[in-house]
Amino acid sequence: MSDLTKSASLEQPWYRGITRYEWLVLIIASAGWVFDVYEGQIFNLTRNQLLQDILGVEPGHPDIKKYGDRLLGIFLLGGMFGGLLFGSLADKYGRRPMMIWTILMYSIFSGLTYFATSLEQVMVLRFLVAMGIGGEWAVAAALVSEVFPTRARAQASGIFHATSVIGTWLATLAAMWVESDWRYAYLIGVLPALLILWVRATVKEPEKWEQARQAGTQKNRGSLKELLTKPLWAKHALLAMCLAAVGLGTFWALVVAGQDLAYHRMLQDGVEEKVAVEKAKFAYGIVQTLGGGIGLVLFGPIAARIGRKRAFILYHVGAAIIVPVTCFVPQSYGMLLAFLPVFGFFTLGMHAGYAVYFPELFPSHLRATGTSFGFNGGRMLAFSVLWYVAPWLKGQMALPLALTWLGGLFLVGVLLMAVLPETKGKDLPE
Repeated sequence: MSDLTKSASLEQPWYRGITRYEWLVLIIASAGWVFDVYEGQIFNLTRNQLLQDILGVEPGHPDIKKYGDRLLGIFLLGGMFGGLLFGSLADKYGRRPMMIWTILMYSIFSGLTYFATSLEQVMVLRFLVAMGIGGEWAVAAALVSEVFPTRARAQASGIFHATSVIGTWLATLAAMWVESDWRYAYLIGVLPALLILWVRATVKEPEKWEQARQAGTQKNRGSLKELLTKPLWAKHALLAMCLAAVGLGTFWALVVAGQDLAYHRMLQDGVEEKVAVEKAKFAYGIVQTLGGGIGLVLFGPIAARIGRKRAFILYHVGAAIIVPVTCFVPQSYGMLLAFLPVFGFFTLGMHAGYAVYFPELFPSHLRATGTSFGFNGGRMLAFSVLWYVAPWLKGQMALPLALTWLGGLFLVGVLLMAVLPETKGKDLPE
């Protein structure tokens, strides 16, 4: 391809020339991720009723919070374990079979939660659901990056991850619909298993992966040992894990606290507690999440224009600035609603970058393994922020100040990008 032809190709709209099959892969991968997020968020939205029934305690009992936090820890552990396992298997045996198994896994074990009668059963089921969720994201992210051409890869991967907002909204609607009958919300979680029929009928292995399989090359496909012993891949994997930990740790400790900011703001304004609770849900679940969704969708186009490194730096610096502004500037609920979409844009929007960037850091035979190691390994580092750092800060100082200190973690993301490579416009490594 001549330089003039290549330049014209890069200047045309990214979606021009995308094939029907490439769109189908994006839709299928996104559908799997939507239900991934549904299965994860439905517990957050129903855990009070679930644990109240399972433990046989009254509303507000301290055991509900205690075991809720432990179940979240188990969920993060399951996601890490499943992500590493299925990411490695996807590099060994193919993207399609592992996508089928992971979707089947999180669907079936979510549905079985309907029949749970003890805390131990819920713990085992949440661990198994998380294994499927962690594995499916890694496989789908690798597949999208491999199927789409270089010029459209960032936009497609950004759209893929941005569909997580739909999963959150579906889980919210389901939780509101079932009200206290939490079991039905998990039974609904069986429906994604129908995606398997579509995956089997439509998805093919990426061409380069198939060529390597037929040639019998790359015997170390999916090897964690190679990932962590080859200096370049080990560097990328460990730095990706730290980068994901910044986003995931701040998500659970800070981003979801947008609801708490709204709640406390209204109490200070003299609003009744019951009204404050409902308006806080709206502020976080609709207003802030909408801004976050826009940030997710736009990460891809921004990264395609200015580069992956600059896009990450822009989002991390923007997040570090908007957190204290949102915490201290608004003097009314209405003012806070004006800031929350921007708060969501930067603090949540960066998450699309993991789907855009991580697959570009690893060769074909380690792509799903490395992508999964970065994202799901980040879950465990994030757990330490959630379990130790955030509770200590929030116990020592007022919520706005605690969130401001937590927002300092975004500056760690800026430092990490200083030592990670730029992948804009480059073919995937082989």
